[in-house]
Amino acid sequence: MKLIQESSKTKIVNNLIVGIFAVYGISQKQFNLGEPSLFHQVVTEVVSPVQEGLASSRKSLSSLWDNYIAIVNTSKENSVLKKQISRLESDLSSMEEIRKENLRLKRLLSYTEEQSYQKVMAQVVGWDSANEFKVIRLNKGTRHGIRTMAPVVTDQGLVGYVYRASENYADVLTILDQNNRVDIVVERTRTHGIVEGVFNFKCALKYITRNEPVEVGDKLITAGVGGIYPKGVKVGMITDITKENFGMTLSIEVVPSVDFDKLEEVMVMIPVEGSVQASFSPSETGPLTNSAVVVPANAAPASQETKI
Repeated sequence: MKLIQESSKTKIVNNLIVGIFAVYGISQKQFNLGEPSLFHQVVTEVVSPVQEGLASSRKSLSSLWDNYIAIVNTSKENSVLKKQISRLESDLSSMEEIRKENLRLKRLLSYTEEQSYQKVMAQVVGWDSANEFKVIRLNKGTRHGIRTMAPVVTDQGLVGYVYRASENYADVLTILDQNNRVDIVVERTRTHGIVEGVFNFKCALKYITRNEPVEVGDKLITAGVGGIYPKGVKVGMITDITKENFGMTLSIEVVPSVDFDKLEEVMVMIPVEGSVQASFSPSETGPLTNSAVVVPANAAPASQETKI
């Protein structure tokens, strides 16, 4: 028993001595900066590319994830911006349409105030689909002061006259209809004639004798007779003159001043009871061409097939 105790003490002392020398050795250890061993070089050459690849892959994955997040965010922003752009384009389109309409209405209202007429603005809401706009429908009627035989004009010139009116709508027989005969004056020569509708948005000028010095390009205006149209409204322009081998008159083609294919707003001129018919002239551009339309009271337009 005594021997075992002495042996244990000896082992403890020895372990303490070894531990002290180990700690001292570690504290005194110096790293050599010399050439690495062959084994170390081989391990370094084999392991380093793998480490480099892993590091590069980690960076690529990190960059790919960042890009994915950025793309998702950009896609969301683009969706929001597209909706905003679509809304702004719609607003812009509406504003542009309003601007154009205001310009058209401003031109209509640019005429001088005539005491002999009350002016009613109206929009074209329908047309005779079978007869090339020979009859158009307006969104104003007797409730707004419109009555039959009232002349209808635009800033471009003569449209026609109201031949039928209900409480809220009115139908206009345009100068394109052959039943609507307009007494006109050639502005340059003061020659009188009659304009009536033919086909293909054109009219014919009749009863002009062969010796009248009319020319292509001459402008036609209302003559102010017949009790319907005021004097001085543009009617159209001569575009072709044919001298037949027989007869005493010329065959003359006229293009109306009004573009009926693009007609949207018109002005209905309501005669004031007891007033004297006045000439029709704009305040800015000087007198309009003179024109008058004479239409038989019993004239009836072609069948009405109204589109809205």
